[in-house]
Amino acid sequence: MKKFEISKNDANQRLDKFITKSVPALPANLMYKYIRLKRIKVNGKRAQISTRLHCGDAVEMYINDEFFESTAPDYEFLKAGKKLDIVYEDENLLILEKRVGLLCHPDNKEYTDTLIGRALRYLYEKGEYNPDKENSFTPSLANRIDRNTGGLVLCAKNAETLRILNQKIKDREIEKTYLCIACGTMPVKEETLTAYLYKDEAKNKVTVKNKPFPGAKTIITKYKVLEQKRHFALLEIDLLTGRTHQIRAHLAHIGHPLLGDGKYSNNTEGKKIGYKKQALYSYKLRFAFTTDAGILEYLNGKAFTAGHVPLYEDFAALQ
Repeated sequence: MKKFEISKNDANQRLDKFITKSVPALPANLMYKYIRLKRIKVNGKRAQISTRLHCGDAVEMYINDEFFESTAPDYEFLKAGKKLDIVYEDENLLILEKRVGLLCHPDNKEYTDTLIGRALRYLYEKGEYNPDKENSFTPSLANRIDRNTGGLVLCAKNAETLRILNQKIKDREIEKTYLCIACGTMPVKEETLTAYLYKDEAKNKVTVKNKPFPGAKTIITKYKVLEQKRHFALLEIDLLTGRTHQIRAHLAHIGHPLLGDGKYSNNTEGKKIGYKKQALYSYKLRFAFTTDAGILEYLNGKAFTAGHVPLYEDFAALQ
């Protein structure tokens, strides 16, 4: 028999979700069977798959020891790079500045050296995260940006912070401002654009049209021209909706694609000057809570700016 005591980071999740994370060697069909046969209990009593766990609960598992066997720790995140640009840190979260070219999470080409890998290594070496002492929680990123985009990313150190951040992002109570370089001369200095976007999941590409069409969602993008040159404009972007590739696709749709973007344009201007990056950066973040933020209420109204935004230098170098 093995007994797990539910900590703050384990609380507020379903029993089956907790077991899946805590005992990954236990097949799902056996887990459901053992819960039904009362070989897995909560506080000594019969539980359901959907039983919601609370801090201090005891989950008792009367199952074979083989499901608990583990090898010596070999944490993959310790192979990640050490370089981590920290804009802000407290006991609940990190605000990180991701550089262009670095993945937020592993993909099928890069598994080890990612932003989350570097964050886990940093917290582990600092003594704030020990996988052996956590039943089911791992520090996690609350938002992500593409490999070819740089900027601010939120990393939650505990489960309660992650839950709050996820909800605040969903409710649009965390404002993110972007900087980008668009091709051509913008028609006006400042404008709020509205269109309709459909995402093709298989191709990971979106389509934007001026009028509603089946499956499409409304997008609203506000831009302000900070500086205009002959062939390029430095823009500040506020997303009033948050859709996949919204900035890139919306600007391309109105005839002003991002410099360096080969997905929604042919990148003619970028090829002429040898610009191989994607000129987009998430450079400002502000906590604008309109509802209770629990343990993060102290952040309400605070704003943070990236320490080094390379697009300023890139734009200055353009002819």
